[in-house]
Amino acid sequence: MIKILTFDVEEWFHIMDNESTKTEKNWTGYEDRLVANVERILNFLQKTELRATFFCLGWVARKYPTVLKRIDSLGYEIGSHSDMHQLAYEQKKNEFKNDLEKSKYCIEDITGKKLRAYRAPGFSIREENVWAFEALIESGIEIDSSVFPAERAHGGFKSFGRAEPALIDINGSLLKEFPINMWRIVEKNIAFSGGGYFRLIPYFVIRDLMKKSNYVMTYFHPRDFDPQQPIISDLPIIRKFKSYYGLKGAFKKLNKMAREFEWMDLREADLLVEWDKVRVIQL
Repeated sequence: MIKILTFDVEEWFHIMDNESTKTEKNWTGYEDRLVANVERILNFLQKTELRATFFCLGWVARKYPTVLKRIDSLGYEIGSHSDMHQLAYEQKKNEFKNDLEKSKYCIEDITGKKLRAYRAPGFSIREENVWAFEALIESGIEIDSSVFPAERAHGGFKSFGRAEPALIDINGSLLKEFPINMWRIVEKNIAFSGGGYFRLIPYFVIRDLMKKSNYVMTYFHPRDFDPQQPIISDLPIIRKFKSYYGLKGAFKKLNKMAREFEWMDLREADLLVEWDKVRVIQL
């Protein structure tokens, strides 16, 4: 059984597909909360002796280099979460690749280590922009975790099929894919292992689904465990609910999850997967 613990390192105001939080120009008006929020996660991991992979923005690396140095000094794996937290399907291939490489070189400069893994903001690699996988391979990325194999507000790669590790083959070049896992309930695929889904769903349901799942890919954000964060007033009601519901109880859920299951980082999971036996997806 493979259960992977990951965190997407971004600020509390990096909310996708919203005009007031869309660009760096917008971000200057919000308070900084990332340092304390990441430290809370690191203290939790140290206390529970858990390994995890951190997908970091290049923007975060430049603004808070000491945060990346701290994550790296404790031995945690660091991947890229893009540079400027933009939806991949709103970019052209050259824009996507430039953004990726800017983040990659920035993170590598801070850690002194080769960056191998990537996750697109909002899981925004879809059927219509599979060229992103080609850009990842061209930039030296070996492992991706950008696929959300179901419909969603942004992102969503429904035709990917089974939510399990696979190899993506583009013109003979291979990329290891660790998608977000799903559970099928009443003819619908349900995500439960991260973000707003984790905050929304009662823990006894999450625990039951995790027990039934041979493969789990989590995706938490520092903001998921920060009930004191300000509320962005101009968010639509539905987005506001998704962004702020369950913040008070999320850390308690995370602690329960840590005690009840065995977790690993992406690095260890990569070694455990028998890549010669997984599904190969030709794109």
